[in-house]
Amino acid sequence: MLKLLTFFIILTASLYASDKVEIYATSMNSKDNIVEASGGVNVIYREYFLSADSAIYDRKTGDLELFDNIRVNHGDKYKILGSYAKLNIAKKERLFKPFYMLDKSSKVWVSASEGKTKDDDIDIKSGTMSGCNPNDPFWEMEFSSSDYNANTKWLNLYNARLYIYDIPIFYTPYFGYSLDTTRRTGLLIPLIGLSDAEGFYYEQPIYIAEYDSWDLEISPQVRTNRGEGIYSKFRFVDSATSRGEFRFGYFKEQDDYSKEHQLQNSSHYGFNFKYDNNDFLNQWLGTDLDGQSGIYVDINQMNDVDYINLSSNENINQSTATQVLSRMNTFYNTDDNYIGAYFKYYLDLTQSSNDNTLQKLPTLQYHHYLDTYFEDHLLYFLDIQSNNIQRNINKRVVQTDMNIPITLQTDMFDEFLNVSYKANLYGQYSNFSGEEETPIAGFEYNDGYFTRNYHTLAASTQLTKAYENITHVIGFGARYTKGGGESRNGYYEDAKGYCSDLENKKLFPVEYESKCEFYNITNIEEQTQFDFTQYIYDSSASQILYHRLAQTISYGNDLNKYGELENELDYKVTDAISYYNNMFFNFEESLFSKIYNKISFNDYGLNIGLSHLYKEDISKALDDPLRNTSYLTSSARYTYNKHYSFNAMYNYDMELELKKSMEVGFMYKKRCWDFGVRYVENNRPVLTTVGEEKSIYDKYIYLTIILKPFMQADTGSSNISYKLPE
Repeated sequence: MLKLLTFFIILTASLYASDKVEIYATSMNSKDNIVEASGGVNVIYREYFLSADSAIYDRKTGDLELFDNIRVNHGDKYKILGSYAKLNIAKKERLFKPFYMLDKSSKVWVSASEGKTKDDDIDIKSGTMSGCNPNDPFWEMEFSSSDYNANTKWLNLYNARLYIYDIPIFYTPYFGYSLDTTRRTGLLIPLIGLSDAEGFYYEQPIYIAEYDSWDLEISPQVRTNRGEGIYSKFRFVDSATSRGEFRFGYFKEQDDYSKEHQLQNSSHYGFNFKYDNNDFLNQWLGTDLDGQSGIYVDINQMNDVDYINLSSNENINQSTATQVLSRMNTFYNTDDNYIGAYFKYYLDLTQSSNDNTLQKLPTLQYHHYLDTYFEDHLLYFLDIQSNNIQRNINKRVVQTDMNIPITLQTDMFDEFLNVSYKANLYGQYSNFSGEEETPIAGFEYNDGYFTRNYHTLAASTQLTKAYENITHVIGFGARYTKGGGESRNGYYEDAKGYCSDLENKKLFPVEYESKCEFYNITNIEEQTQFDFTQYIYDSSASQILYHRLAQTISYGNDLNKYGELENELDYKVTDAISYYNNMFFNFEESLFSKIYNKISFNDYGLNIGLSHLYKEDISKALDDPLRNTSYLTSSARYTYNKHYSFNAMYNYDMELELKKSMEVGFMYKKRCWDFGVRYVENNRPVLTTVGEEKSIYDKYIYLTIILKPFMQADTGSSNISYKLPE
């Protein structure tokens, strides 16, 4: 008998009340233990909601069979479709023929001839899976069998074949992947490449993440014509306020490649350790200090620059500077006082030995914050620093500086004018040790001290004017400085005449460097510095223009009466165009010692940046190759639509007439796949046995293929590279 929206049956299919199953239909017939339903059947079981055209339920066996247009929704996790399904609630088993499953979060679908589920496990017979449109998928994987766990969201495929538009591309006996972003142990996307010089390149990262507090990535690599190596990265979180990272790498060159390219080392190795803790004193000592403590560690050690070059096959993204800095900073800070210790170690990658490189191990600092008296009219602070400047050979020194500025300030003319007087008290003491490898004739490093005081008078004002659409702010300032008394002995007395004359630096650079490398005392000239600043803001308080002019006039130096004139401009021409300029003009040499220009455009999907830096170090001789710097950088990116984007980059050293790097490429993006091509050139340094050869010019073609969701642009993709002949 037909009954519209009649309640069909409520049954208990297991020993637990939570396993109640509700079945609804528009019509039903019952005979003996067999119940038939049709006209739209809906089943609710736990988090499952099932629908079908008709159903048969066997009360005796507990089997529920569904027919035609079957849809199964498991909460917000996945959806299953089929033509036939058989459910046994008591055994918690489900069978679907044919089988089609869609994971809602990743958009991955699986289509097969049959699928069986029990609890959270789904066993699937031969079929196909993809993340693309099922009507015409760009890529798909065929498999002989598969299994999926709905709880862990881990999918396994066996005898998997990758097809792109029905063209077989790749076969693997096993492929496993997580359909969510949970960290898991497994293989990451490999990187492959080809080079005439280095041969076939293959890197297979292995990811280990067994605990929430740490993970480990191991990346073995092979370059068939060059050698083999392995790099690793270990990350950990040891508390709520601290974390760290340890990297290690080793690469062994083949003898033929090492000899042909005259490499300094046949093996390249190194490590990097980073650690950051924002409350280390209370954590490590079990204290309850009110102040803030912190420690930051960044230690880098390697035998040469190729340790960096070989860590990845995309050298343009590697830091290949000729000098690497290791440091450790630690501090304790309160409202009134600051105590810090800083360790710096420099590694020159162009040298086979760093025995003569100056290191700061450590710098100790005490700082007493600004104190005010007499209603903020009197201010002072105290700063003491001690630098242990050392090296393995030649002279070393411990230099201690003390600085105490005392300021008296007030406002005048109803706060239109601010005036101040500052007395600066400064002292430095140097204690030398070690012996010079090559002594300087007629010169010795004697311990000594230097003290001085000098005075500064300052006046400034700032005016604001509001207009209909803009606000204009201008500021004027003048600062007069005059030296006071000085006292010195030892090294400061012996080096005073020679090191204070910058002409000696130009005429005798080697001797100047030897005598004056620890002399950091600059003369306090009687001078006045003028400052002019202006700002323009629009009605929404966004800055349109910033402009600053600064000029110094010296009274005791006839040869260099006028200091360098500085001009700084930051101008937002339109919402899309901005321009920045910073330049210094030297009156003594009648030249610009620094000019930096940068212009950028960002609109209509186009982002362009162009900058140029020119510097002339007038302290160096005219024939010194390091006197002039002229460097051009440029980048452009155009997003045509949501599918197509293009990019280009070009960096050029105009002084050396040397191209530093270049890149041009495009990316095509779809819902389930991305494809990109890039041509890259990069000039990278190497350490060789031949002194004049310091760099290698690499040329690469990169193919980027991203099959979503198995690969993501922000977490890794299948970069296939071809290195062009050198």
